[in-house]
Amino acid sequence: MQRFHTMNIAGLERKLPICRVTDDLYIAGFVIFGDPELTVACAAELLKKIPCEYDYLITAEAKGIPLIHEMARQSGAKKYFLARKAPKLYMTGVFEVNVRSITTAKEQKLYLDAADAEMMKGKKILIVDDVISTGESLRALEELVNKAGGEIVGKMAILAEGDAQKREDLVYLEPLPLFNAKGEIIG
Repeated sequence: MQRFHTMNIAGLERKLPICRVTDDLYIAGFVIFGDPELTVACAAELLKKIPCEYDYLITAEAKGIPLIHEMARQSGAKKYFLARKAPKLYMTGVFEVNVRSITTAKEQKLYLDAADAEMMKGKKILIVDDVISTGESLRALEELVNKAGGEIVGKMAILAEGDAQKREDLVYLEPLPLFNAKGEIIG
């Protein structure tokens, strides 16, 4: 039987499925794909909490895409950056870093187009993601921005899970608890 965790996110109630990561660790699955109402609301709330001025936003493929797009649309930004999971033919060259996310079974790479990196050089960059948990995706994005010569001026997420809730360098909307095999909150 599927269990759910109900929470309020950006003023909207959502039921998140509780998903097994290991025998002792379960997470509440949060996906904004297919939920434009939630995406619009989260983008608006994050824009209210931006900690400083920035030139560009960046996120990692894939779940951050609707969020960063909506944040750019609402703020009037003309450009944002996307770290891809695979290089594309249209890329003029790539920067790459390794990443292992809690929701991905194996190590992956993130790629940044060299042309985007050139635009980032010397600019103030705000990193945005849907959920920060272990911080591995965030670390990979930071590494890409640093390699490109950008200045990281803030890190934001809709939800912070587990130890990410204790990070002083992260602005987020809501804490996302972790669960045991019984579906009880453990952190």
